[in-house]
Amino acid sequence: MNRHVSMLIGGILPFGAVFVELFFILSSIWQHRFYYFFGFLSLAFLILLITCAEITLVLCYLHLCSEDYKWWWRSFFTGGSTTWYMMAYGAYHYVARAHHAISLVSSIIYFGYLSLICYAFFVVTGTVGFLTCFVFLHYIYGSVKID
Repeated sequence: MNRHVSMLIGGILPFGAVFVELFFILSSIWQHRFYYFFGFLSLAFLILLITCAEITLVLCYLHLCSEDYKWWWRSFFTGGSTTWYMMAYGAYHYVARAHHAISLVSSIIYFGYLSLICYAFFVVTGTVGFLTCFVFLHYIYGSVKID
């Protein structure tokens, strides 16, 4: 399994779980629409974290089965790869949904804030992926009996 391909594949399913909410959030922020489903947003965020943890754990297990023991950064980047899809969707949303004239200043502001939000999500989902793999491997290797 190629390292870069597995990291990018690990982000598809968590992004698929939250892209509808991402549309509503981007519409509410940049198109002055009201967003009032905060309970559903927190549920979608919880689904994002659980999905990132599960996908990262499965890919880490597959890499360990193929005797690739370098799992630390790979688990972090696999969990955080969801943000590449979020960034691409944000760029699509800006181009497809812009009803005003796109200027340089508005583009810089939009992509600057989008980059900060995606960086925060990268750190959160990457940390969830790493901690999930760390706890899993600690549990698995802690149960091995050494004679």
